[in-house]
Amino acid sequence: MSHSLTSLAELHIQLKISQLQIPDSLRVAPKVLCHATSLRKATRRISQLYDAVLAPCGLRCTQRSILIQVARHQAPALTELATILVIDRSALAQNLKPLEREGLIAVSVDPDDKRSRRVNLTQAGLDKLLESQALWEQAQQCFEKSLGAQQASELRELLARVAALDYGDHPASNM
Repeated sequence: MSHSLTSLAELHIQLKISQLQIPDSLRVAPKVLCHATSLRKATRRISQLYDAVLAPCGLRCTQRSILIQVARHQAPALTELATILVIDRSALAQNLKPLEREGLIAVSVDPDDKRSRRVNLTQAGLDKLLESQALWEQAQQCFEKSLGAQQASELRELLARVAALDYGDHPASNM
C-alpha cells in the first residue's frame, strides 16, 4: 500500500511540474549567453582534452595545475596557493587530499607561523610533473592546432585579464 502512495505522490509532483508556466524570458535563449555559463562550458571542454591526453600519467589537468603552482612557488601557504589558483580554501583542501594520499605533495605546519600550513612538492610529485610534461605539451599543441596559435595566445591573454578582475566583496555594488 505504501508503494501505491509513493506512486501517487510522485504522480502528483509530476503533474504540478508539468503545469508550471515558464516565462519566455527563461525558455528562450538570449542573444548573449551568460558569461559564466560560456566560460564554464569552454573550461569543461578544454579540461576534457587535457584530462584525456594526461590520462597515461594518471593526472587530471586540475591536479597538474596544482603541482605546477606548488613547484613554482616552492612550498606556498595554503592561503597563498588558493589565491594563486583562484579557488577557495575548502575546495583547495579537497583537491589536495588525493595528491597527498598519492605522495605527490606533503602538507606541513609552517615553522614560522604554526597557524599556517604549507604545501610541499615531494620527489614523487616532481617525478609525476616531469612524466606529465610531454603529454601536457601534446595537449597544448592539440588545442592550438584546433583554435589557431594566434587565437590561442590571445585567448590566454584575455583569460589572464578575466582571472585578475577584482569584483570586491559585492560584485553588484560595482555596477
